[in-house]
Amino acid sequence: MFELVLILLSTLLVSLISLVGVFFIAMKEQVFKKILLLLVSFASGTLLGAAFLHLIPESLLSAQSETSLVAILVGILAFFLLEKSLWRHCHERECPIHTFAYLNLLGDGMHNFIDGVVIAASFIASVPLGLATTLAVIAHEIPQEIGDFGILVYGGFSKGRALSFNFLSAIIAIIGATLMYFSSPFFPSLEYLLAFAAGGFIYMATTDLIPELHKETALSRSAAQFFLISLGITLMWVLKE
Repeated sequence: MFELVLILLSTLLVSLISLVGVFFIAMKEQVFKKILLLLVSFASGTLLGAAFLHLIPESLLSAQSETSLVAILVGILAFFLLEKSLWRHCHERECPIHTFAYLNLLGDGMHNFIDGVVIAASFIASVPLGLATTLAVIAHEIPQEIGDFGILVYGGFSKGRALSFNFLSAIIAIIGATLMYFSSPFFPSLEYLLAFAAGGFIYMATTDLIPELHKETALSRSAAQFFLISLGITLMWVLKE
């Protein structure tokens, strides 16, 4: 029972990181709009970094390489089909929210579920390992949650709704951790889910977010975008260990 309390507290703490967007709530609207595309640039980098430096390597460690790569492609195709269905629905009903915002919530929810499972598995192995894993997850969640908040706002959510939905996506980690704790002997291997989530992240970054950045043509702003994409990737690389 003590392990379960630690697991729930740890995943709750990780989930609260999603509220980092609160620091942007009080920002003046004109100023926030100026930095919004820069946040999208940063988000593109963190999504690519998370996919190529975290999810795919972890998947390849425990699964056959060819099968894992197929799961990545399945993830890309699945997110394409999902976005197509969302586009059709929105064209019929004139949705004010861009489809990539919903895709981001889905992809981030899957990622958070996996984080919860990993944290629970670590605590089941040993408390020190669980604490170390929690700190590692928190470290890589901070930059990613900043990017996620920017994606949701750019996609049409108000700041308040973006903060709320980002938190709802984050607490899926608690669900993943609880399921892992109570059914660990029967829990399926996660390597293919990791690869599938990576495919979703790659799809969102390359087909939805980066094309949006091309709407800004000023050299100085384009240079800033490139820097922030690189910074997002670099942070994911630094936080890999």
